[in-house]
Amino acid sequence: MDEYGLECTRRAGKIASRCREWARENIKPGVRVRDILERVEAMIREAGAEPGFPAQSSRNHVAAHYCSPPGDELRYEEGDCVKVDIGVHIDGYIADTAASVDLSTDGRWTPLVQASADALAAAIATVGVGVSVGDVGAAIERTILAAGFQPVRNLTGHGLARWKVHTAPQIPNYAERSGGRFKEGMVFAIEPFASTGRGFIRERGKAEVFMMIRPPRSAKGLDKDVLKAIDSWRGLPIARRYFCEYDSQALETTISKLAKQGSLMRYPPLIEDEGVMVTQTEHSMYLGPDGVEILTA
Repeated sequence: MDEYGLECTRRAGKIASRCREWARENIKPGVRVRDILERVEAMIREAGAEPGFPAQSSRNHVAAHYCSPPGDELRYEEGDCVKVDIGVHIDGYIADTAASVDLSTDGRWTPLVQASADALAAAIATVGVGVSVGDVGAAIERTILAAGFQPVRNLTGHGLARWKVHTAPQIPNYAERSGGRFKEGMVFAIEPFASTGRGFIRERGKAEVFMMIRPPRSAKGLDKDVLKAIDSWRGLPIARRYFCEYDSQALETTISKLAKQGSLMRYPPLIEDEGVMVTQTEHSMYLGPDGVEILTA
């Protein structure tokens, strides 16, 4: 990454950090999930940046990708174990961060929240030039297991690139031999997930997050205004609630056709088993000549 890109990523990281901490302080029982997400995105824009992906907040056994649909009335409840996941970009250079909040009155999920936070700290302490991603995954796994929980094994950290939220390397939450090594100059996000269950997630429910992965093969049957709006995000993830001003039937038809031809990916909520609780903690970082720089601290 050149100096311009790094400076944009640093600025995006500072904005993401402020938004994360605001969300952490304002997620409370009775608050609408949509209000938190929309306020976070407004804060991002007020700071001169744009969302790197739609702000998301998942509760309890939903590990990730809950993004409020238009008109969502879902509210946080006492006893919830909440995640908030925020992306910010400046000129396509992205910072990605997440935190978890225990909404129980007795602190029952605090050890689980701490487990993912401690695992992230252990991972950061392990990262270095030439270190394998598997060694970082091993540090995450050891920390979460020692706390009495399971790492989520089929979710990973990831590289960050201009206009791309997920690139190589994939950074696992458990020890594995395969995978790459960290190189000087890399920008990446590490995001340990800790679970009270088996540590495996699956897709379930209606997708509210989408991403164009290739140009459409044909524009036949696609709404030109919707397609133009989707294209304006330059391949970054988008949410259905971004398109409330468009005809709903035209939007759904365009999304469906793009998905069927393989041009658009849909991202449904990622869930563990019912009754399981999952936490997430995430920072973006730069591996420079002086070591790890946490961009979203």
